[in-house]
Amino acid sequence: MERLYCGTRALIERYTLPEMGNLWTDEYKLQTWLQVEIAVCEAQAELGKIPAAAVDTIKEKANFDVNRVLEIEQEVKHDVIAFLTNVNEYVGDAGRYIHLGMTSSDMLDTALALQLVASINVLLGELEKLIQAIRYQAQEHRYTVMIGRSHGIHAEPITFGFKLAGWLAEVLRHRDRLCAVRQSISVGQISGAVGTYANIDPRIETLTCQKLGLEPDTASTQVVSRDRHAEFLQALALLAASLERFSVEIRNLQRTDVLEVEEFFSKGQKGSSAMPHKRNPVKSERISGLARIIRGHAIAALENMALWHERDISHSSVERVIFPDSCILTHYMLVQATGLVKNLMVYPDNMARNMNRYGGVVFSQRVLLALVEKEMLREDAYTVVQSCAHQAWNTEDGDFHALISQHPDVTSRLSPEELNDCFDPQQHLKNLDTIYQRLNI
Repeated sequence: MERLYCGTRALIERYTLPEMGNLWTDEYKLQTWLQVEIAVCEAQAELGKIPAAAVDTIKEKANFDVNRVLEIEQEVKHDVIAFLTNVNEYVGDAGRYIHLGMTSSDMLDTALALQLVASINVLLGELEKLIQAIRYQAQEHRYTVMIGRSHGIHAEPITFGFKLAGWLAEVLRHRDRLCAVRQSISVGQISGAVGTYANIDPRIETLTCQKLGLEPDTASTQVVSRDRHAEFLQALALLAASLERFSVEIRNLQRTDVLEVEEFFSKGQKGSSAMPHKRNPVKSERISGLARIIRGHAIAALENMALWHERDISHSSVERVIFPDSCILTHYMLVQATGLVKNLMVYPDNMARNMNRYGGVVFSQRVLLALVEKEMLREDAYTVVQSCAHQAWNTEDGDFHALISQHPDVTSRLSPEELNDCFDPQQHLKNLDTIYQRLNI
């Protein structure tokens, strides 16, 4: 019988995330097992395979006790047999019709699909909150000018809203992926040992899946092929990787020498046991760390695909860890990321200060293009602009604008007004509305 991994259990208890945590308890899992078994019995009765009265009795009396199941499992060393034994203790004689013609994986994999679908639904709900938080901030900072960076080095002006628009596009793709993988994972199988339907009518599978809101697997063996489950974990790993990307960006922008954004720091919060001045990006760092776990679990899910022949159970022990952990941790990361974005502290003055360091050296391309438009050879213009830019860059109080304004090859071609236009950041923002329109912001 599976137990929640201790780290995940502690996470639920500490941060109170019942929406997802409840889906991965023994109680919920066994409830899905019973749901599948009853649906199969109903299908059997509809086809006249078992008495309808027996199904009425099963539906009325069927129950289980988690502790009793665990007790039986200690003796029989088989979780499904332990479960069925306990259910029959409640049902009595009609229990002989439960699990008729089935193998353990019929019930296990079909019930697992129900858990995974329920988990995706919770994740989609939380993802929608993150989408709305990012959308709001992207609109709020649509015109908050800051420096764009490549290789970690100042490049050209952007807006903070533009950066967030990129995040929004990414999470919208994750919403599409989760919806797609929900469809892919929504399959059940009631096909018996090695999947040949030798001891159960294929119509039972069709009716059972209809009752459970699933589709029959196209061609299962004794198990549903694990490519579906690997796809599920890949989708979570991709989502976690994006959340890490956002958190790494926040961590970099919160550095003391940058300080353009900052995690909200609540009253009474402490950053360091030794240094009272510290305000650390702890939520972002936590998200970065947890993403590594989910990526690792995605690799384990890929390893689970290669089972021996029609089945083995090497995947089972792995899935008892990776599914609850990945679902619960992804949900937790989404909750943390949503709060992080909603409460993010943004410092436009610091953004302006950083952008204008070294006298607006980041406007070098605009000057280069202006000189080329005045029929200066591009290579010559590049040499002039680069020389002034590097001279400003290598001086503590360097001023690119002042240096370029005094260069004879520039003053002979550009008027002061034309040169000043090159240093107007609005020139870099004139087409950003195109992106906002695509995202309906």
